[in-house]
Amino acid sequence: MRQVERIKEFGGWLERWQHDSESCRCTMTFSVYLPPQAATQKLPAVYWLSGLTCTDDNVRVKAGAQRYCAELGVILVMPDTSPRGEGVPDVPERYDLGQGAGFYVNATQAPWATHYRMYDYITRELPALIESHFPVVPGRRAISGHSMGGHGALICALKNPGQYASVSAFAPICNPVISPWGQGCFGAYLGEDKQAWEAYDATCLVRAGAPLPPALIDHGTADEFLAEQLHPQNFQAACAERGIPLTLRMQDGYDHSYHFIASFIGEHLAFHARALAA
Repeated sequence: MRQVERIKEFGGWLERWQHDSESCRCTMTFSVYLPPQAATQKLPAVYWLSGLTCTDDNVRVKAGAQRYCAELGVILVMPDTSPRGEGVPDVPERYDLGQGAGFYVNATQAPWATHYRMYDYITRELPALIESHFPVVPGRRAISGHSMGGHGALICALKNPGQYASVSAFAPICNPVISPWGQGCFGAYLGEDKQAWEAYDATCLVRAGAPLPPALIDHGTADEFLAEQLHPQNFQAACAERGIPLTLRMQDGYDHSYHFIASFIGEHLAFHARALAA
C-alpha cells in the first residue's frame, strides 16, 4: 500500500491510498476518512460504492459525509468503481461500460474476466486490507452507495448474510436485468445467460430468498433515470412479498445528483451508526 494523499478534515484525516490488487490485477485506488476518534480507538466502517463514471473522489468532495462521520465516530471507505490502467479493457466512447462502470460483478467473459472482479474486491479483498491497516473493528461493517453503487451495495448485502450490519442506497439500480444500463454491462461481463445475471440483481436475489439486513433507500421523484433505469417499485414489491422490512422513501423534487446525496447523507450515516452500535 502506498499513501498518496492526506488532508485534515473535521479533526480527522482524509487519506488516499493505492495498492496492487489481487482481485483486479491492477493498481487500485481508494480513499478513507478516519474521524478524530480513530486516533485512540477502533471504529466501525461504512463502505461507499459510487456510480457510473465516478472514482473515489466524487463522494469525498461532493457529499459532505466527513462532517457526519466525525460526529458519529465511523470510518468511511470509498473505493473506485472499476479496475483502471494500461492493459485494462475499456470502451472509451461509452460511459456505461468498461473503466468507471465495473458494476460490482465478477466478469466471466473475455476480455473483461481478467480484471473486472469488483465483487470479490469489494466483499473480500478491500475489507481484509482495511481491517489489517486501519483502526477498524473487525467485521463491523455497513455498506451504502449511489446508482450503480447502490446496486452494488444491495447485492453485496444480499449475497453475504451477516457481513453487513445495514445497507442503504441513493437511487440504486434495483432490477438491472431489465435496466438498459444493467443489460449492457451484464451482457458484456457475464455473457448471454440471463440466469447468471440474476445472481447480481437485488430484486431477483430477494425473490430467490436472500436475507436483507436493515435497509434504507432514497429515490428522488425528479430523477431523470427513475422510470427507465432504476425500478425501485420492483424491489419494494419483492420485499413485500416476503415480508422483509424496507424503508424506501421518495424524496419530492430531488434528482440523481450529489445535491440529492448531500441532502440526506447525514441521515444515512446515522442509520448505519445505529445499526453498527446494536
